[in-house]
Amino acid sequence: MAGKDEARLTPAQLHVVVTLGFCGLVSAADNWFVSPALPSIAHTLAVAPTAAAVVLTAYLLPYGALQPVCGRLGDGVGRLRLLRIIVLGLCVGTFLCAVVPSLEFLVAARIVTGCFAAGIISVSQAFVGDVVGPRSRAGAVGILMGITFTGQGLSAGLGGILTDLVGWRAAFAAFGVLAAVAWLGLFTLREPAHRGDEAASSDAATSGPEGAAAAGTKANPVLAFFRDALLIFFGPHRAVFLLACSTGLLFLGVYGLMGTFLAEVCGLTPTQAGLVMMLYGVFCLIGGSVSGKLGVGRGLAGVIAIGEVAGVVSAAALILSTITASWVPSLVAAACLGLGYILVQPTLVTLSMEADPSQAGLCTGLIGFAVFAFGGVGSALGGVLLGAGGYLLLWGAAACALLLQRIASPRALASEPAAQGGKRR
Repeated sequence: MAGKDEARLTPAQLHVVVTLGFCGLVSAADNWFVSPALPSIAHTLAVAPTAAAVVLTAYLLPYGALQPVCGRLGDGVGRLRLLRIIVLGLCVGTFLCAVVPSLEFLVAARIVTGCFAAGIISVSQAFVGDVVGPRSRAGAVGILMGITFTGQGLSAGLGGILTDLVGWRAAFAAFGVLAAVAWLGLFTLREPAHRGDEAASSDAATSGPEGAAAAGTKANPVLAFFRDALLIFFGPHRAVFLLACSTGLLFLGVYGLMGTFLAEVCGLTPTQAGLVMMLYGVFCLIGGSVSGKLGVGRGLAGVIAIGEVAGVVSAAALILSTITASWVPSLVAAACLGLGYILVQPTLVTLSMEADPSQAGLCTGLIGFAVFAFGGVGSALGGVLLGAGGYLLLWGAAACALLLQRIASPRALASEPAAQGGKRR
């Protein structure tokens, strides 16, 4: 009972989680709503649909690559101060996308928007880690990411509907308004009072014996950043970050190709496919709301195990959908994929903070980099497999890889005491 009481969030903590979750929801939705809008964007700007697809890459590349940078900046200048800057940048960049005259300007606007949006998730995760205790952290991060990736799932359907009703420019403007609301919400928060203690402990650490090795890079912040990032990523907790790579490769790789599959194999329109994909967002929210309770009862490794099993079920449902050419099994696939992803990724975020508590923003940013960068790799590899053997080969390979991750992760996480912590009374 005591453990459950410690894991319960106070109203003030829940306000922080929901406010930051809405910021994350807007940043995720801002990218994924574009996918069903691509044919309309291509028609308006007089380019081929395949050429217009570059606007997705233009957002995702900086979105993934700059997460560790923003996380490190948040550690130094203050998380709330940085969040107010980057959410405002997301707002302005999204409005710019609504008025661009050509594809080249749209790509430039998406790059700028992605640069600002990059830090929202990683800095928010570290912010939540500041305001809740270790016992509540897994549940709080799960709720945060559940709200965030609800935006990813729901925007696929809403993007198609908004584009059909009012056009893609008005859709961008609507998401710009949501970003403005998220920015205003940040002014209801305060920087955690104990953040300075973490900074002080970081300074104390660099003054000890291990700090001598860092003295040479301290004068050069770029070298110091890469040194710290490499030491964290490939340090004693490397299993957590490598699992984040495989999670992005498999879960986001599958998600990125599901919309096309539903159109080509199941014969759904973009709006219909988007509505099916909305189940991903719904189950992200459900999974995020229960992950904390699962962590208390089963340990963080148990939460990851449940998520990985859900991923295997999702791939199996897609195989069935391919064989039958029916969209009905894809409902199970979308739901299990959302549930699996939201149980695995935020739990890895929680474990990553143990790698260096004084640089929690950098740790969470490295998880974001691993997940989104390898998500892009997964989509690329998926395209190769699709060309080589069709969707049956693609989903079969995904199922086998997800099963291998399920088998390997318990051994990989055996050296992580925090992964087993929920099992202790």
